[in-house]
Amino acid sequence: MYVETVPNRNSRPAILLREGWREGKQVRKRTLANLSDWPQPKIDALRRLLGNEPLVSPGDLFSTVRSVPHGHVDAILGTIRKLGLETLIASKRTRTRDLVIAMIVDRLIHHSSKLGTTRLWKTTTLAEELSVEDADVDALYDALDWLLARQAKIERGLAKHHLREGALVLYDVSSSYYYGAHCSLAQYGHDRDGKKGLPIIVWGLMTDRDGRPVAVEVYPGNTGDPTTVPDQVEKLRQQFGLSRVVLVGDRGMLTATKIETLKQHPGLGWISALKSPQIRRLAEQGALQLSLFDQTNLAEIHAPEYPGERLVACFNPLLAEERRRKREALLQATEKALARIAREVQRRTRTPLQKEAIGLKVGRVIDHYKMAKHLALEIEDGRFAWKRQQEAIQREATLDGIYVIRTSEAAQTLSAPETVRSYKSLSQAERAFRCLKGLDLRIRPIRHRTEAHVPAHIFLCTLAYYVEWHMRKAWAPLLFEDDELEEDRQTRDPVAPAKPSAAARRKKAMRVTPDGLEVQSFETMLAVLGTRCRNTCRVRTDRSDAPTFQQITEPTALQAKAMALLGL
Repeated sequence: MYVETVPNRNSRPAILLREGWREGKQVRKRTLANLSDWPQPKIDALRRLLGNEPLVSPGDLFSTVRSVPHGHVDAILGTIRKLGLETLIASKRTRTRDLVIAMIVDRLIHHSSKLGTTRLWKTTTLAEELSVEDADVDALYDALDWLLARQAKIERGLAKHHLREGALVLYDVSSSYYYGAHCSLAQYGHDRDGKKGLPIIVWGLMTDRDGRPVAVEVYPGNTGDPTTVPDQVEKLRQQFGLSRVVLVGDRGMLTATKIETLKQHPGLGWISALKSPQIRRLAEQGALQLSLFDQTNLAEIHAPEYPGERLVACFNPLLAEERRRKREALLQATEKALARIAREVQRRTRTPLQKEAIGLKVGRVIDHYKMAKHLALEIEDGRFAWKRQQEAIQREATLDGIYVIRTSEAAQTLSAPETVRSYKSLSQAERAFRCLKGLDLRIRPIRHRTEAHVPAHIFLCTLAYYVEWHMRKAWAPLLFEDDELEEDRQTRDPVAPAKPSAAARRKKAMRVTPDGLEVQSFETMLAVLGTRCRNTCRVRTDRSDAPTFQQITEPTALQAKAMALLGL
């Protein structure tokens, strides 16, 4: 008997079990069974059996003694090496450099404390890949100190790669809350995380126009955003050696005072925005007329108050509607709280509330909702009333949806639409903050106590986001990302609300790519890659020193696509 493959025209070939014999000079054969529906491994096993080959179960030959997640480590390490980040951190391989690289990779996979890092990186192939299995927490802190000492050099390397003369530089500031009382950087200030009663640490992030991180600076928690700007100017000019750049910052960052400082550097341009009182003043002076937006949503205006500057006024109807909705919601919430105070005042007939006590209660409500400018209050001993100031509300409503971009750049260098697009590119820096502080990297809570380790930790997280930024860019077709976003930004209306492309809407609705692969988030993509393991197998023998070998799991279609997009 034997197994024969018989071609079948345009269909798949038939797999037949046959018996053959000879009658005189002729060879006869007879089909015993059709094996076409059998799986290929089963057919191969039968063919070997009929050929008198000895058959042994794989379990009888070797056993798997260890299986460790490897795919995500392979992807991140491969990306780091492809980007040249290793040589940027240090030109030659050393144990300290390997510890830093291992902490960057582990930050993307586990984002735990340094002590937890020494435990968790042994649950993957990371520690083995970089030969840091024996590292303890003290070695990691020494590596952090080494990294902080090289921060300026690394940032110069990043700037050389991603910033050029005349480049657009994005700068924004965020903060992270801090548990403890031993770090001098932890001070009480403007907390952006909503954690009341905790000190914070302020840090400013500088990126290129696409949101790729270039430098980070850490400040005490009581540092105001505008006071960090001179440090960034110094870094751009002295450390990076750039004489001509355009700094983009929000209106709370690049205040009028700081812009006057920037004007002292002729090669340094800037793009920012006006605050609401400044916009209202332009409208009252007649420089900003609402009729400008009858036919267009963008107009360039001029005002003597801003000599040598260009002002680009924009009107977004959806933003106007959102501001009206929010103002009405805040007014209603304020009035609801004031009504409770009024009822309490009315109930107190025997011992009426004094004017000062009522004022304190009302002040807390007004300060919470910031609606004092829209309400007229009447407070007396035992009496409290209020009413809306409709004229003030209407006066503010006329400017809803209007914002004004200000810049030092000439129209020949940057057109009005490009000026608006450049200011809106600050969303790229804000996305970096979301990744750093959210599920991806979890820069907080900050677990370090010394003034040196806190900046080193934040710089390490910034380098990890640098790797993530490039991986997200490469994996865009597989992630819930708009593949056409970058191209659309250059051509779409800069003022109108952004709309996702047809491809992005399809991806979100169907949750599969055109190739039929499941669409992932960045977090789940790393988890999918982590299921690809490195297996250590031992040959079954009576010898005590049985040989072992390693075998990596074959990649799935999704894993193979992810690695191919990374160029690995």
